[in-house]
Amino acid sequence: MPDTILILNGPNLNLLGTREPDVYGAATLADIEASCRAHAAKVGVDVDFRQSNVEGELVTWVQQAQNTAVAIVINAAAYTHTSVALHDALKATGLPVVELHLSNVYKRESFRHKSFISSVADGVMCGFGAHGYVMAIDAAKQFAAARASTT
Repeated sequence: MPDTILILNGPNLNLLGTREPDVYGAATLADIEASCRAHAAKVGVDVDFRQSNVEGELVTWVQQAQNTAVAIVINAAAYTHTSVALHDALKATGLPVVELHLSNVYKRESFRHKSFISSVADGVMCGFGAHGYVMAIDAAKQFAAARASTT
C-alpha cells in the first residue's frame, strides 16, 4: 500500500476559480485535487485531499493524520495568520509538514506575512499557483522518505 500524504485546505478555498482569480488563479479546488491525484499516482503515493472552513475540523484532521499519513501539505488560508491551534496540532503529530500558498503572500498585505504554520513546517511554498500543490507533494514525499530513513 502506498504512503498517504494528507492535503488540507482551509477557509474559502472551496471558492477557487471564482474568488479573486487575479490573485488565486482560475483553477477550481476540484481541478487542483484532480491534478494532485494524477501526480500522486505517478510518483507512487496516495493523497487524502480535504477542505474545511472550520478551524476545529482542520485541527481534528491533523491530529488523525498521525495514524494515517506520512506527511501533511497544508494550505491553511486565512488560518495561517491566526491559528495557534493548527500550529500546535501540526507540531504534535511529528509528521513532515509543507506549508503552501497559491499566491506570494509577501507581495500582499502585511498581515499575510506572519504565519503560525511556518515555524513547524519543513518547507514553505508560495506564489506558484495551482502547480504549487504538485511541488508540495514532491517535497512532502521527500521529507517523509528522509524522516523514515533516520528512524
